[in-house]
Amino acid sequence: VYLSGCDMSRWEVCVCLKLLLSLHVVAQLRADGRQQWPVPYRRFDQRPPADSFCEALYPFCPTGDRDGRFPSIRDSDVVSVYRLQTPVWEFKYGDVLGKFHIMHDAIGFSSLQTGANYTMEWYELFQLGNCTFPHLRPEMFAPFWCNQGAACFFEGIDDLHWSQNGTLEKIGEVTGSQFNAMARWVQDDNETGIYYETWTVRSDPGPNATVWFESYDCSQFVHRTYRKLTELGAKLSSRSQTNYTKIYLYSGEPSYLGNDSAIFGQPALKNLAMDIRQFYHTFRPHQSIFDLVFSLLEAYKEVVLDKSFYLYYNFEYWHLPMKHPYVQITYEEVPLP
Repeated sequence: VYLSGCDMSRWEVCVCLKLLLSLHVVAQLRADGRQQWPVPYRRFDQRPPADSFCEALYPFCPTGDRDGRFPSIRDSDVVSVYRLQTPVWEFKYGDVLGKFHIMHDAIGFSSLQTGANYTMEWYELFQLGNCTFPHLRPEMFAPFWCNQGAACFFEGIDDLHWSQNGTLEKIGEVTGSQFNAMARWVQDDNETGIYYETWTVRSDPGPNATVWFESYDCSQFVHRTYRKLTELGAKLSSRSQTNYTKIYLYSGEPSYLGNDSAIFGQPALKNLAMDIRQFYHTFRPHQSIFDLVFSLLEAYKEVVLDKSFYLYYNFEYWHLPMKHPYVQITYEEVPLP
């Protein structure tokens, strides 16, 4: 007896191979035919070391624990929770970016028993520009990304920094036990969620829009932490409206292109690879004023006139067919859980 050319001695092996092949095809059809939106953010088993090529203008977490580790707090302690918000780069430019509602978010804690104050925030290891656009290195064909983000936990709350042009508001209290449980959760969240994503991509600005991709930034970390604290039994409330910065791209349904090896390692896709490189060349760092003006005109042509944008998400590339209003910065309410 034969099974599609397989003799009896290999019958079980052939059945297994055919079953695996069938399952693979079914899985591919499901993935292609029923794409999940928004695309789920990919998590990792552990955080890889940062590449030495990546350099920060301002060092990440200079006075705190770069791995987001917490001091132990007694379970019987009472810990106040503070909502913190200030304009991005407030330490250098004051309220300039605040006028455009470009804000940075964090959470503060204060121990009743010890009187110690702490700040916890999640942000880019190598500044926002490096997380939003890659480097084009001469020795590498694929764009090179310095897009890691991580949690930073340090002692103290800089009252003036947060309150002068932003927000410093107590929104609740938790027990020491709840705080320690949150600290363990932050460790896992920080170890498995390793890269920063600037853009939220939607089909349109309306209330019923489809969200294609969610951002993964400082405010999203704050929202996740608030939800975790609520799950642990905390009651959070604010006397003011809790608004957060969102940077939107608007597009039709995105098209999946592939990862680095699929695009930049295949001669057949050389034209696509060159298009992606040319697109990101417009947004390269360290440009002169003349080059920057020219690049802004090129970006306008690419995004608005040609209605095209290449998005890097989950270490894979997607093409966005852009739509009006193309790009928008909003400052919208996200209620406390």
